[in-house]
Amino acid sequence: MSIQKTFVAKEHEIERTWYLIDAQNLVLGRLASEVARRLRGKHKAIFTPHADTGDFIIVVNAEKVQLTGRKLDQKKYFHYSGFMGGMKETVFRKRLAQKPEELIRQAVRGMLPKNSLGRRQIKKLKIYSGGEHPHQAQQPEKLALLGA
Repeated sequence: MSIQKTFVAKEHEIERTWYLIDAQNLVLGRLASEVARRLRGKHKAIFTPHADTGDFIIVVNAEKVQLTGRKLDQKKYFHYSGFMGGMKETVFRKRLAQKPEELIRQAVRGMLPKNSLGRRQIKKLKIYSGGEHPHQAQQPEKLALLGA
């Protein structure tokens, strides 16, 4: 009788690579799901659900991300201060003009675990509005996503 053992990735076995994604003309949800998948490490054979096996992701051209349909004017983001009448809503177009990095970060954060592991994984995501980033020393690999 053979005994099978479950593989568990150890911290020293995990190799993290840096990926560069150009968000120009990519759909927000599809971009966010692929980024979340890479941050968690689900694309690796050594994926372990309770360990951080993911890679670092750099997203450039965040202000050029797209949405399908008429969501540019219909999609709303809500913020509530906790006081009576303190609910604020903003349309996607306005938030894209003000804070394009936060839109991608919020979309990716919603696809990660809601615990300390998810908080560690979101720190490996670096988002920039323009086409430049300060991570040249890490030699990121360019990652082409479908839909561009």
